[in-house]
Amino acid sequence: MSERAGEMGGQAGVVQSNHEGVIIDTLHAASGRYDGVVFNPGAYTHYAYALRDAVAASQVTVVEVHLSNIAGRWEFRRDSVIAPVCVGQISGFGPLSYILGLEAAVGHVQGSR
Repeated sequence: MSERAGEMGGQAGVVQSNHEGVIIDTLHAASGRYDGVVFNPGAYTHYAYALRDAVAASQVTVVEVHLSNIAGRWEFRRDSVIAPVCVGQISGFGPLSYILGLEAAVGHVQGSR
Protein backbone atom coordinates (compact mmCIF):
# COMPACT_ATOMS: atom_id res chain seq x y z
CA MET A 1 0.00 0.00 0.00
CA SER A 2 2.88 2.38 0.74
CA GLU A 3 4.21 1.86 -2.78
CA ARG A 4 0.84 2.71 -4.36
CA ALA A 5 0.50 5.78 -2.11
CA GLY A 6 3.91 6.95 -3.33
CA GLU A 7 2.87 6.44 -6.95
CA MET A 8 -0.11 8.68 -6.22
CA GLY A 9 2.12 11.38 -4.73
CA GLY A 10 1.37 10.63 -1.10
CA GLN A 11 2.50 8.63 1.87
CA ALA A 12 0.85 5.82 3.80
CA GLY A 13 1.27 4.85 7.41
CA VAL A 14 0.16 1.41 8.53
CA VAL A 15 -1.20 0.54 11.96
CA GLN A 16 -2.49 -2.86 13.03
CA SER A 17 -3.93 -3.64 16.42
CA ASN A 18 -6.31 -6.11 17.98
CA HIS A 19 -7.07 -3.64 20.76
CA GLU A 20 -10.06 -1.36 20.28
CA GLY A 21 -8.56 1.43 22.40
CA VAL A 22 -5.41 1.55 20.28
CA ILE A 23 -7.53 1.80 17.15
CA ILE A 24 -9.61 4.62 18.67
CA ASP A 25 -6.46 6.51 19.67
CA THR A 26 -5.06 6.04 16.15
CA LEU A 27 -8.25 7.37 14.55
CA HIS A 28 -8.24 10.39 16.87
CA ALA A 29 -4.57 11.06 16.06
CA ALA A 30 -5.25 10.89 12.31
CA SER A 31 -6.87 14.33 12.29
CA GLY A 32 -4.23 16.84 11.28
CA ARG A 33 -1.77 14.10 10.39
CA TYR A 34 -3.46 12.29 7.49
CA ASP A 35 -5.97 13.31 4.86
CA GLY A 36 -7.51 9.86 4.76
CA VAL A 37 -7.74 6.50 6.47
CA VAL A 38 -8.26 3.08 4.93
CA PHE A 39 -9.89 1.20 7.77
CA ASN A 40 -10.49 -2.53 8.14
CA PRO A 41 -12.35 -2.91 11.44
CA GLY A 42 -12.55 -6.72 11.15
CA ALA A 43 -15.05 -8.25 13.55
CA TYR A 44 -15.46 -4.85 15.22
CA THR A 45 -17.44 -3.90 12.11
CA HIS A 46 -20.64 -5.30 13.51
CA TYR A 47 -20.80 -3.95 17.06
CA ALA A 48 -18.05 -1.45 17.90
CA TYR A 49 -19.95 1.76 18.45
CA ALA A 50 -16.88 3.34 20.08
CA LEU A 51 -15.02 2.88 16.78
CA ARG A 52 -17.99 4.31 14.90
CA ASP A 53 -17.88 7.37 17.17
CA ALA A 54 -14.12 7.74 16.62
CA VAL A 55 -14.59 7.66 12.84
CA ALA A 56 -17.47 10.14 13.05
CA ALA A 57 -15.40 12.50 15.20
CA SER A 58 -12.34 12.32 12.95
CA GLN A 59 -11.63 15.14 10.54
CA VAL A 60 -10.36 12.82 7.82
CA THR A 61 -11.82 10.84 4.95
CA VAL A 62 -12.36 7.23 6.08
CA VAL A 63 -12.97 4.32 3.70
CA GLU A 64 -14.00 1.02 5.29
CA VAL A 65 -12.45 -2.06 3.68
CA HIS A 66 -12.80 -5.82 4.10
CA LEU A 67 -10.94 -8.66 2.46
CA SER A 68 -14.09 -10.79 2.19
CA ASN A 69 -17.50 -9.78 0.89
CA ILE A 70 -19.34 -9.13 4.15
CA ALA A 71 -22.69 -9.05 2.33
CA GLY A 72 -22.16 -12.69 1.36
CA ARG A 73 -21.40 -13.90 4.87
CA TRP A 74 -23.60 -14.93 7.77
CA GLU A 75 -26.50 -12.59 8.40
CA PHE A 76 -25.00 -11.13 11.58
CA ARG A 77 -21.85 -10.22 9.61
CA ARG A 78 -23.67 -8.35 6.86
CA ASP A 79 -24.30 -5.11 8.71
CA SER A 80 -21.63 -2.58 9.54
CA VAL A 81 -22.12 -0.01 12.28
CA ILE A 82 -19.04 1.77 10.90
CA ALA A 83 -19.98 2.15 7.22
CA PRO A 84 -22.61 4.90 7.70
CA VAL A 85 -19.96 7.30 9.05
CA CYS A 86 -17.41 6.48 6.30
CA VAL A 87 -17.34 7.96 2.80
CA GLY A 88 -17.66 4.43 1.43
CA GLN A 89 -17.02 0.73 1.85
CA ILE A 90 -15.06 -1.72 -0.29
CA SER A 91 -15.22 -5.45 0.34
CA GLY A 92 -14.61 -8.79 -1.25
CA PHE A 93 -11.43 -8.20 -3.25
CA GLY A 94 -8.92 -9.76 -0.88
CA PRO A 95 -5.76 -7.72 -0.38
CA LEU A 96 -6.71 -5.59 -3.40
CA SER A 97 -9.44 -4.10 -1.18
CA TYR A 98 -6.73 -2.05 0.55
CA ILE A 99 -5.43 -0.60 -2.72
CA LEU A 100 -8.96 0.15 -3.93
CA GLY A 101 -9.68 1.78 -0.58
CA LEU A 102 -6.54 3.90 -0.86
CA GLU A 103 -7.47 5.00 -4.37
CA ALA A 104 -11.01 5.82 -3.24
CA ALA A 105 -9.76 7.83 -0.25
CA VAL A 106 -7.27 9.79 -2.36
CA GLY A 107 -9.90 10.42 -5.04
CA HIS A 108 -12.36 11.64 -2.44
CA VAL A 109 -9.82 13.95 -0.78
CA GLN A 110 -8.69 15.38 -4.11
CA GLY A 111 -12.28 15.87 -5.23
CA SER A 112 -13.17 17.80 -2.10
CA ARG A 113 -10.33 20.33 -2.46
